[in-house]
Amino acid sequence: MTMFEGIVPALAEALEKRGYSELTSVQNAVLDPKLGQSDALVSAQTGSGKTVAFGLALAPTLLGNSERFGQASAPLALAVAPTRELALQVARELEWLYEFTGATVATCVGGMDMRSERRALERGAHIVVGTPGRLRDHITRHALDMTALKAVVLDEADEMLDLGFREDLEFILDAAPAERRTLMFSATVPRSIAALAKGYQRDAVRIAAAGEEKQHHDIEYRALCVAPADRENAIINVLRYYEARNAIVFCNTRAAVNHLTARFNNRNFSVVALSGELSQNERSHALQAMRDGRARVCIATDVAARGIDLPNLELVIHADLPTNPETLLHRSGRTGRAGRKGVSALIIPNHARRRTERLLQNAGIKPEWASPPSADEVIQRDNERMLADPAFAQPINDEERTFVATLLEKHGAEQVAAAFLRFARAGRSAPEYLSEPVPFKPSTERGERGHRDEQPSRRDDFGDSVWFSLSVGRRQNAEPRWLIPMLCRTGNLTKREIGAIRMQPEESFVQIAADSADRFFAAIGPDHKVQGNIAVKRLDGQPDLSRAGYNPPKPDKKPHRGKSGFDAATPKRRFDKREKPQPERQFADQKPWAAKPGKPKTDKARAPKTRKGGKKPG
Repeated sequence: MTMFEGIVPALAEALEKRGYSELTSVQNAVLDPKLGQSDALVSAQTGSGKTVAFGLALAPTLLGNSERFGQASAPLALAVAPTRELALQVARELEWLYEFTGATVATCVGGMDMRSERRALERGAHIVVGTPGRLRDHITRHALDMTALKAVVLDEADEMLDLGFREDLEFILDAAPAERRTLMFSATVPRSIAALAKGYQRDAVRIAAAGEEKQHHDIEYRALCVAPADRENAIINVLRYYEARNAIVFCNTRAAVNHLTARFNNRNFSVVALSGELSQNERSHALQAMRDGRARVCIATDVAARGIDLPNLELVIHADLPTNPETLLHRSGRTGRAGRKGVSALIIPNHARRRTERLLQNAGIKPEWASPPSADEVIQRDNERMLADPAFAQPINDEERTFVATLLEKHGAEQVAAAFLRFARAGRSAPEYLSEPVPFKPSTERGERGHRDEQPSRRDDFGDSVWFSLSVGRRQNAEPRWLIPMLCRTGNLTKREIGAIRMQPEESFVQIAADSADRFFAAIGPDHKVQGNIAVKRLDGQPDLSRAGYNPPKPDKKPHRGKSGFDAATPKRRFDKREKPQPERQFADQKPWAAKPGKPKTDKARAPKTRKGGKKPG
């Protein structure tokens, strides 16, 4: 006796084999006896088990009173999905779900060999899964027989309309028999979806799965505020902090995908790209690399990642903010699936905080606001993972014991432990040092007009300090954002011990707390150089900012528009371009503003021309 009542026995057996102990809310909703054989418009968030849901809903329509399908000929059901990856995933899900029914599932997706698909259709299939454009091609070429169709399923219908497939969908639905059953599944039901349902469904039952408008409880949302220049470094630190088995980084453009892929490859991350410019074969290889562990980070656009399902995906990073709440929920829904936990991290530049608050509020999400993991926090997390490694709990076997004794005798326990630490950190990318963002609180924690409770700290009251000179300046592209991390690493400092930085063309002046100055000077070594050949010199007193190349700021004073002024350096009058000079206000060294005597000039452009040897044009 199966534990799943009301389900076709062959499908219940497949669920038990797959390890299902209970059904999700959307799966239970489509099994309601009140639905029967009616059309349905189902709204449920991504990751809620929609593929299995419509597979369960289709079984009574396709099988009737039989337990197994007969010989395959013309298709009985058609499932339409927006992207190749989602269509292939739907086909895989239906294959195991209908395993004990003898069903044949065929796919028709763009980017695959059309001749192979046509041969599969000629051999016969009970269920066909495809993308709108390719299905329309097969129908137009009379390769896909629609006469025996009993049901049509539109999966991710809202996404298909967003991608411009309305005309293809209408063509497919018009080609299907009028007495078919139509099931539409969508994350949201905007006006366009409601209009499509009204035109192609008959008395459809509206099903809203429980928790449709709520965030997934298995996903931890984190809003990480960063300075715009630290955006990529923050992503690196988030990846290093969580060390997820699989992670996906979402970008809004293909160019951003290519840029981050190259950057992370250089940082020793095992990364693959997923964008619309890749062929189907390249995209399949990228996803397979994620599944078998050859790659751990996937950088993708929204369209390319639509519908992909990676079992070990534990982390989603929004490198570029999504444009609407639906995209945010879809991206985040790639993790936290089937009861597994996941993290969705939004990288938020300082200037986009208010927009992000509105986005999260419209999506019904209450994230944890924080700063990205710092370099010290990443290193601390690495140490915690190392101490918790199961290898330390395993007993030493006889094969290892002899060599362990040799290592300890030759190098000592401390040196062996240091070597183990270096080996463990060798293949990992070093964390990045981030600048501190402006303290921020969500609008619910600010005053009525949204003002911050705390003002950003200033360096004017830094206290007792010592100034140092560094032999690098603006002409060498020196910037505080890389000078500060370099000084912290080589000089054993923290950012709070560094005060003002004054940039000059050929050198830079750095203010360091007096209590830390001696420690800093000793840490950089006897040659007093950092980062290879940057010389450091201790100054007595304040730096001399009047040396060559330093231009003190000038007061920002401009004459009122339309007014004129006098230049103290010369006796000549400066006129505004629009001001007409007056002859009575001329200076002695200027020529009078008088017109030269002579005949007035003729407007040659308007004078009629005379043709050579002919009459004037008239």
